[in-house]
Amino acid sequence: MTSAVREFDRRVEPGLALVESAEKIARACHAMAARFHRGGKLLVFGNGGGATDAEHIAVEFVHPVVVGKIALPALSLAADPTVVTGIAAREGFAEVFAHQLRQLGDPADIALGVSSDGRCANVRRGLEQARELGLLTVALAGGDGGPLATSPAVDHLVVVPSDDPQVVKEMHVTTYHVLWELVHVFFEHPGVLTEIPGGHPRTPGPAVTP
Repeated sequence: MTSAVREFDRRVEPGLALVESAEKIARACHAMAARFHRGGKLLVFGNGGGATDAEHIAVEFVHPVVVGKIALPALSLAADPTVVTGIAAREGFAEVFAHQLRQLGDPADIALGVSSDGRCANVRRGLEQARELGLLTVALAGGDGGPLATSPAVDHLVVVPSDDPQVVKEMHVTTYHVLWELVHVFFEHPGVLTEIPGGHPRTPGPAVTP
């Protein structure tokens, strides 16, 4: 019983920190919705568990699990091992996401990097490259945020204050589910997105039906 209590206790502080980040997350969601409204797409990346998060995030936007929600364009840059290993062999592992962003990214797009401790060099380089190209940059990190916490390349950062990768993973899943849901809240109320300089409203994908 004591060990079970400890398992819950170690999730309390990170959970409260997530609640306290509500305004920060909402601002990120509004910025993301504005980019989708302008015709942008979401490019997501991460390593290991972060790579599976990237795929999870991409599919939720492209094919929403909630019936009736519109599909929005998203792509995981960690999904194709041929591309990732090919770039790594020639340019080094630190460039696997930055290289893809140079080829696939447009200024209206969103780059979302996932790092369990904020210290993944290729996630940082991807966000730096995205920022240079004019993309909106969003990062999910853990621990103290690592280099991502002080990087000028990151527009919106959510940090889970835990060094336990399992807890960080759990909080990241909750965070990007909230990101997905709030982006749709803003997108379904286009009046809050219309006053965008140079904006060109996109035609969303069809709502997902059974």
